[in-house]
Amino acid sequence: MTTQTLIDAGLFTLKTAGDPSKNIGKVFCCDLLSIAMGRAPSKSAWVTVMGNRNTLAVASLADISCIVLAEGITFQDTELDCAEQEGIAVFTTELPVFDAALKIQELLS
Repeated sequence: MTTQTLIDAGLFTLKTAGDPSKNIGKVFCCDLLSIAMGRAPSKSAWVTVMGNRNTLAVASLADISCIVLAEGITFQDTELDCAEQEGIAVFTTELPVFDAALKIQELLS
């Protein structure tokens, strides 16, 4: 599926579309940036509560297709601008990490 598929599903609040044509092949959940940098599968949807600039840097290095910020976490406008420039879609949700990831996995199945 693509990021556009996730946008169209309307499961989460879209903050920036990034590159809607990016493929999503897996869901990845992690809140430790050093683990995410080394283990996040490329072309994945990363569900996390880490809403800071370093999250975007890791997503860019790991070739993450989109970030879903769970538990009501959000990026500031400067981070959203950076995500857009990097082509990374960003979503927010009030759902816990597991529940958000499960919704994405259901779309992938």
